Amino acid sequence: MPTTQSPAQDSPREQTWDLPEQEQRPYALLRHSLLLAQRSLTKTRRNPGVLSDALFLPVIFLVLFVYLFGGEVSGSSRAYLQYIFPGILVMTTILVGMLATGLNINIDIKKGVFDRFRSLPINRSAPLIGSVLGDLPRYVLAIVTLFGIGYALGFRVQTDPASALAAAALALTMGFCMSWMNVVIGVLIKEEAIVQTVAFLGIFPLAFGTNMVVPTSSLPGWLQAWVKVNPVTHAVEGCRGLLVGGPVTAPVTATLLWSAGFLLVFGPLAVYVYRRRN
Repeated sequence: MPTTQSPAQDSPREQTWDLPEQEQRPYALLRHSLLLAQRSLTKTRRNPGVLSDALFLPVIFLVLFVYLFGGEVSGSSRAYLQYIFPGILVMTTILVGMLATGLNINIDIKKGVFDRFRSLPINRSAPLIGSVLGDLPRYVLAIVTLFGIGYALGFRVQTDPASALAAAALALTMGFCMSWMNVVIGVLIKEEAIVQTVAFLGIFPLAFGTNMVVPTSSLPGWLQAWVKVNPVTHAVEGCRGLLVGGPVTAPVTATLLWSAGFLLVFGPLAVYVYRRRN
C-alpha cells in the first residue's frame, strides 16, 4: 500500500505555514521586514568594509568628472562643480543601491539563508524587503560623503537647507525604488559574477545616458531622444532645481511617478521570482 507522508516529515522547502491570527495583521509584514533589516545592519556593523563602495564611489566620481571635464565644459572646475553635483548625487545613490543589494541577496540565497527564512512563520516577501531596507545606511552614508566632499571642493547650495534635504530624499527615493530591479536580477540569476555584470549593463544607460555631464542641447539628436525619456534625467533635473535653482515641480513629480512605477513593477516581480526559485 502507498504510504502517506506526515506533515512533520516534509522538507523545509516544502513546508507551508498557517500563520497565527496575530501574525496576519497588516503590520506583521512591516515588523518582520524590520527585524530582518536589523539582521542586515548587524552584518554591516560586524563587517564595516562592505560600506567601502558608499565611501569611495562619491569621491571617485565627483573628483574624476570635475577635474576631467570642468575646464572644457564650464570654463572652470568650480563652475562645473555646481552643474554636475546634483547628477553625481543621483548617480551615486543608484549605483550604491543597484550594485550591492541584488548581489547580497544572491549570496544569501546560495548560502541557504533564505531557506532558513522559509521555515519561519513570516511573509514570503519579508526577507527581500528586509534586505533592501538594511541597505539604506549605504545610501545615507554615500549622500553624507558626497556632500562633505562637494563642500570641501567648493560646492554650495544655492537654495536653502530644506531644499537640499529634499534633493537628498529625492535621490534616495529613486535609488531605493530602482534597486528592486537588481533584486530581481539577484534572485533570478544564480551566479554572483553574472549578477554583477547584468546589473552594471542595466545601470550604465540609465545612470550615464542623462544630462548629468553636459546639457541636453549639446548632445547628438539620437542621444537627446533617450536623455529626454530617461527617468534618471528627471531625477537629475529635480535635484538640480532643488540645489542650485531651476525647474522643480515637473521633474520632481516625474521622478516620484517613475519611482513608484519601478517599485510597483519590480517589487512584486522580485517576490514572484523568489517564490518560483524556492
